[in-house]
Amino acid sequence: MAFTLAACAEMLWRDKPIEWRCARLHEMGFQVGLWNWPAHDIDKLIASGARFSIMNGYLEGRLADDTGADMLLASAREAALVGKRLGVARLNLHGTGLGDGGRPSIAEVATPLKWVKALDTLNRICDLAEELDVVFTLENLNLPVDHAGVPFARAEETLALVSAVNRPRLRLNLDLYHAQIGEGNLIELCQACLPWIGEIQVADVPGRCEPGTGEINYCGVARALRAMGYDGPVGMEAFASADPENALEAFRQAFTV
Repeated sequence: MAFTLAACAEMLWRDKPIEWRCARLHEMGFQVGLWNWPAHDIDKLIASGARFSIMNGYLEGRLADDTGADMLLASAREAALVGKRLGVARLNLHGTGLGDGGRPSIAEVATPLKWVKALDTLNRICDLAEELDVVFTLENLNLPVDHAGVPFARAEETLALVSAVNRPRLRLNLDLYHAQIGEGNLIELCQACLPWIGEIQVADVPGRCEPGTGEINYCGVARALRAMGYDGPVGMEAFASADPENALEAFRQAFTV
């Protein structure tokens, strides 16, 4: 079976309306990822005909303190209800809320007590997901380039959290762009994460553009994923180095194995 391919509409054709981008991705055979859904007309997104793979699953909040957890649960409920209107397959979370430029709203260090609180919060997220019949994902990020100060950012940490919770309504959004910057060893990382992966996201390093523009051998990663039995969604969360349609075709070619 082929991978289900998606692309982040917010990062491509940035001079076009978002509903146009969603419709064009659908025409090209891709599902759609979204970030800033509160800025968009949901009815227009529905009318685009697109299938939505993943979107931001919260607006504010944090995993590891009481106030932040309550904020996260409330905003995750709001996101989930919008996601159900769109038919979104997965609702994405991070270790803490992100502000301007991807920096955390509050920089944190994940102390042992915060790990305990984060597990409790994620179990509450799973309770919400069961109530609303949705799936959340927890995404790894990178600290050196894009997201300094985010707790639970490394893939080894998101894996530890999701595997410890071990409930089907919480999966990993394994972002290989972030993992390459922060950790590397991508194929063995995919193998370790395999039982808990909900989606894999990709972009090349450096530059965060489409596969083939940097140092990651995505054709090799795709072959390894196929060999280990992964046939789930792969999303290009990347900018286009030049023409977006050429970038999408490079992505498709890398993951057609």
